[in-house]
Amino acid sequence: MDKKYVKKEMQVKALENGTVIDHIPANKLFKVVEILQLEQISNEVTIGNNLASKRMGTKGIIKVANRFFESKEINRIALIAPNAKINIIRDYQVTEKRIITLPDHFKGIVKCVNPKCITNNEVMEPRYNVISKSPLVLKCPYCEREIREEELQLL
Repeated sequence: MDKKYVKKEMQVKALENGTVIDHIPANKLFKVVEILQLEQISNEVTIGNNLASKRMGTKGIIKVANRFFESKEINRIALIAPNAKINIIRDYQVTEKRIITLPDHFKGIVKCVNPKCITNNEVMEPRYNVISKSPLVLKCPYCEREIREEELQLL
């Protein structure tokens, strides 16, 4: 047998149409499942965790059949797994690849942890500025409270 020949197997079955979220840190996989509310959808969902990754050591992957996520949902993923990758699949082919990036500003995703903030006492959508991406630090422009990743309360 030729030493160059190495048998490779797919660890997760191929997807005909849908979205693959790849390169999720293994310790963040189930948080991504939770924020996308994948346990509540009827689409076929394949979840793999602690899969071998040359770049990360181990990683998580999520495949969702016949589902394409909106920007707001992708921004939610960016808060938890900012270097994950999105692959759009059509007819078993990757038609689009995107690296998830955390925008500098966003709204309507995170609740302010300051109980006195106007966003918790009036009908208005919370907004945030990203102060630091690593480690994650957000700042509410209304009350100026800084929020770290471990304090995040997603809406």
